[in-house]
Amino acid sequence: MINQTTPHVTATPEPGVVVSAARSAVALWDALRPRQWIKNLVVLAAPLAAGELLRPAVALPALIAVAAFCLASSAGYLVNDVMDAPADRLHPTKMLRPVASGRLSPPLAIAGAVALSVASLLIALTTGQPRLLFVLAVYLAATFSYSLGAKRVLVIDLAIVASGFVLRAIAGGVATGISLSDWFLLVASFGSLFMVAGKRYSELRATQERIPDDVPPADGYSLSYLRFVWGMSAGAALFAYAVWAFDPDTSHANMVWAQISTAPFVLALLRYAVDVDHGRAGTPEEIVLRDRVLQVLGLIWLASFSLAAGIF
Repeated sequence: MINQTTPHVTATPEPGVVVSAARSAVALWDALRPRQWIKNLVVLAAPLAAGELLRPAVALPALIAVAAFCLASSAGYLVNDVMDAPADRLHPTKMLRPVASGRLSPPLAIAGAVALSVASLLIALTTGQPRLLFVLAVYLAATFSYSLGAKRVLVIDLAIVASGFVLRAIAGGVATGISLSDWFLLVASFGSLFMVAGKRYSELRATQERIPDDVPPADGYSLSYLRFVWGMSAGAALFAYAVWAFDPDTSHANMVWAQISTAPFVLALLRYAVDVDHGRAGTPEEIVLRDRVLQVLGLIWLASFSLAAGIF
C-alpha cells in the first residue's frame, strides 16, 4: 500500500495586499505629523527652569512625558483630519493630507487614534505620577472636543489650542514632582496664546490677502482682531518673563544670567513676530527649523536661561 501525503501549502498574501498595507502604513505615519512632535519639548520647560533637567531621576520621567504627549498629539491629528476631510479637500495644501487625499481610510485613522490614546495613557502610568495621567487625559479631552466642534466657537477655539501648550508645560512639572511658579505659568499661557493667534493670523492672511483687515469674515476672525490678540499676548508674556528675571524675591541660581536672558528672549519673540506679520507663521515648526537667526537666538536664550537656573 502506497502512502500518499498531501503537500503542505503555505498561503502567501497577494502582492496587491502587501502593497496596499505598506501604503496605508506610510499614509498613517504621515498623518501622525512627526515633524510637529518638536512642540512636545515644551514638557521639558519646567525641569529646565528648576535647574533639575540633567538629573537622571528627573530627566527620565520628563522624557517619558514627552513620549506620551507625542502619541497623544498624533491621536488628536488623526481625529482632526477625519473630521476636517471634506473641508481639507477644498484647500490648496491640506488636500494632500492622507485622509483628505484618500490615502488613509477614516476607520483606520480612528483606530489609530484610539490605539495611540491608550498607549499614551499607559506610558504616562510608568512615571508613577497619577497627576500626569490626569493632565494627559485633560489634554486628550480638550483636543478631541476641539476636533468635534469646539473649533467653531470663537475665542474658545484659541483657548483650547493654547491650553495644549500650557498642559504640556504643566505635565513637565507633575511628571517630575517640580512645583510650577506663577510667573512660569503666565509666560507659558500668554506665550502659547501668542503662537496660536499668530498661526491663525498667518493662515487667514494667506487666504484673504485681498480683503482689508478691518472687514471681519462673516463666520470668523478678522486680521485686525488676531493682530490685537497676538500683540497683547506677546506683551503679557514679555512682562511676566521680565518680572521673573528682575524680581529679587524670585528664586534664581544666578540672577544676573536671568536678567541677561531677557535680551535673547525679547529678540527671539520679535524675530518670530516678523514671520507672523508677513503671514509666514502658518506652520510654526517650519519657522523654527528654517530660520537660522531664530535658532541662534534660541540657543543663546537657552544657554543664559540654563545658567540662570543653575543647570550648569
